[in-house]
Amino acid sequence: MKKLRSIALALAATALALGSVAAHAQLKQYDSTNKKFWENPPPDWFLGDETQAQKGLAPPAGPALPASMEELQKNLQAVKLPKGFKIEVYAQGVPSARQMAWGDKGTLFVGSFAAASVYAIVDNGGKKEVKTILKGMKMPTGIAFRDGALYVADIDRILKYENAEANLDKMPEPKVVYDDMPKYIPHGWKYLTFDKDGWLYVPFGPPCNECLPPTSLSQVRRVNPADGTAEIVALGVRNSVGGDIDPRSGQYWFTENARDWISDDLPNDKLNRVARIGSHYGYPYCHQGDIPDPKYAMGHKCSEFVPPVAKLGAHVAPLGMKFYTGSQFPAEYKNNILIAEHGSWNRHKYQGGRIMRVITDPEGKKVKQEEFATGWINGDQSYTGRPADVVLAKDGSMLVSDDWAGAVYRISYGK
Repeated sequence: MKKLRSIALALAATALALGSVAAHAQLKQYDSTNKKFWENPPPDWFLGDETQAQKGLAPPAGPALPASMEELQKNLQAVKLPKGFKIEVYAQGVPSARQMAWGDKGTLFVGSFAAASVYAIVDNGGKKEVKTILKGMKMPTGIAFRDGALYVADIDRILKYENAEANLDKMPEPKVVYDDMPKYIPHGWKYLTFDKDGWLYVPFGPPCNECLPPTSLSQVRRVNPADGTAEIVALGVRNSVGGDIDPRSGQYWFTENARDWISDDLPNDKLNRVARIGSHYGYPYCHQGDIPDPKYAMGHKCSEFVPPVAKLGAHVAPLGMKFYTGSQFPAEYKNNILIAEHGSWNRHKYQGGRIMRVITDPEGKKVKQEEFATGWINGDQSYTGRPADVVLAKDGSMLVSDDWAGAVYRISYGK
C-alpha cells in the first residue's frame, strides 16, 4: 500500500506540473521571447495563443493508479482489430508505461512518463513480474538496449547501465554518455532509437506550444554514446516522441505532434522521413506542410520546408512507431509502419487513442493509412487507455504500452 501511495503522489505531482488537473485551465499572459520564460517556463506553457473557440480545453488527468486486470480485460473487449488478430494483457501494474525495449535475454524494459521509474518485466514461472529497477528519476520516458546495456534518457542526460539484465535487483552505477541537453521538462521527454551503427537518434522539443525556440531545441540529434559526439539530423521539429529506422533504406523516420490552439481540425500531426541530414520540417513557421503559422510565419513560405510523408489527423498525438519486420503477421504487413496514437486533448471530441497502420515505399510515396487497433476512446472526452509505444517480439507479435491504464498489451495473429 505504501508503494502504491508513493506512485499515486508522483503521478499527481506530474499532472499538476502539466496543468492537467486544473479545472479548465485558462491562458495567462506570457511572452516566450522574454528571457524569464526560458529561465523558468510558466505552468501554462502548453497553452499559448489560446483561441476563444477552444477556451477551457486542458490535458485530462489520468488515473492515479494502474487499472486492475479485470478492468483491463473489460476494456480490451471494446478494442477492434483486423480479422485474425487478437489482443490480450501482457503485463498489468506498469504505472505510466512509455517506451519499451527488449533485453538480449528476453527482459522487457519499460520507461515511464510520470512515475519517475524504469521497469523490467520478466517471466516468472509463466507469469509476468514487473520489477521497478530505477526510481526517483526526472522523467525517463526514453529507453533503448544494445550490447547488454540499458540506455535511459532522463530529460537532460543519457545514462548507460552495463550488464543490466544480470542486475535487475540492484542496477549498477550508470555512466553518463551524453549530457549536452537542456533541463526543460515540458516537451523534454525523450524517445531513443538506435541505428545499425550504434548511434542514438534523440529529439529535443521546445517548452512551449508555439514560439521561436533557441538553437539548442526544436531538433533531432544523432548521438554516438561511445564518445559523446553528436550531430543535428533534423531542424524545425516541434515535439517528436517516436521514431524508427527503415530496414529498407537505413533512414530515420519519426512522428511529430503539431501545435495546439488553431482549431479542433487543424493542424495535422505528422509522419516524417529524414532523406537529407539537416533538413528543416517547418516549426514554428509552417504546420502540416501547408499552413503558415498566423503569428510566426514571418514571411516564410511552406515550400521552404520538408513536407510530411503523411498527415495523421489533428491532435491524434502520434508517439512510438515501428516498422514491422516480423513474420507472424500476414505478408502484406512487411515493412509497414505501426504508430501508437496517444489521443487528443486540444479537441472537443477526442480522436487518436489507437494504433495506425501506414503503408508506404522507402521514398515516402504511395502512402496509405488505416486503423489497425481502435477502441480506447469512450465518449467524446474519455479514455479507457492511451497507446504510447509499440515494440516487436521475437515471435513476430507486437506489444503496446499504455500509460493511461498502466499496462502492456500483446497483439498477435493466427489464422
